[in-house]
Amino acid sequence: MFRHVASNAITLLIVVLALIGGILAWGSAQMDKPGDFAEDVVFEVKPGDRLKAVSERLLERKLISNGVIFRIAARSGGEDKRLKYGEYKLPAYSSMRQILDILTSGKALTYQVTIPEGLTSFQVVALLMDEPLLTGDIKEIPPEGSLAPNTYAISKGDSRADLIRRMTMAQHKIITDAWGARAPDLPLKTPDEALTLASIIEKETAKPEERPIVASVFINRLRLGMRLQTDPSVIYGLTKGKGVLGRGLRQSELRKRTPYNTYLIKGLPPTPIANPGKASIEAALNPADTDYLFFVADGTGGHVFSRTIDEHVKNVRKWRRIEARRRAEERKKKLSAKKHKKQP
Repeated sequence: MFRHVASNAITLLIVVLALIGGILAWGSAQMDKPGDFAEDVVFEVKPGDRLKAVSERLLERKLISNGVIFRIAARSGGEDKRLKYGEYKLPAYSSMRQILDILTSGKALTYQVTIPEGLTSFQVVALLMDEPLLTGDIKEIPPEGSLAPNTYAISKGDSRADLIRRMTMAQHKIITDAWGARAPDLPLKTPDEALTLASIIEKETAKPEERPIVASVFINRLRLGMRLQTDPSVIYGLTKGKGVLGRGLRQSELRKRTPYNTYLIKGLPPTPIANPGKASIEAALNPADTDYLFFVADGTGGHVFSRTIDEHVKNVRKWRRIEARRRAEERKKKLSAKKHKKQP
């Protein structure tokens, strides 16, 4: 009797094991079976997504054939805990196993966000808040000058706060490296002062070849105890970095005392006035060797530099004539446009 029961139990166990083996083999075959979609597809794993939600969306879009098998395979291998948010490219005819490998690879599609040189921290935050690929809020405006302008790779769903941290770390490395390689005997006591000067250079010129020369003018003035007399700093004192003045400075504004009015204060303003790029930081710490003390726009997008006040006055007069001519041409164009508009 006992032998008969044992024999039946063994037989049943063999059948069950065979059945389980068959199911596993069938499930494995299903996982390796090519998918039915004939074109590449972009699929998003959203922040906080769990395996069930992901498998349901895959099934809904007919990217997988069986959600239960997909979930069992993922849990058996621990892939359910390794899902990475982001957008992923699923090649045409990908099997469920290939899809699972892709969604746990972390190799999400990347995009780019560009932070131009010379933006204030307020403007950088506004730019990032307008970027729909990013998520989350930025609780505080970062200190002025602390963000590295650059083009950053991002994935859909990345945190704005995390990107701010990346930019802050990048700027810290740039200023630390540049400070270590600075020219001797500069009238700059700290890396923060270097950042402040670099931000002024950034706002004064967009021409790469001019940056070391502009830097030399301000360094020479600092050494002589001359006021920097830089308009971008005065403008920052008026706008607090939250907007663009959109016009020239008025005499009343040049006489208005703020911590940033470099026509009235001596030395550098208390903080940077923008976020300078690497080139401007390096120019501030390794300026050209000149005896220039003045510069003014030359009408071509660059500047003309001078050593004496007499030379500077002549250059300023030339620039004012250029400005006057441009204003006259602009008025002429507007009058012509009005006349053209009135004609029947």
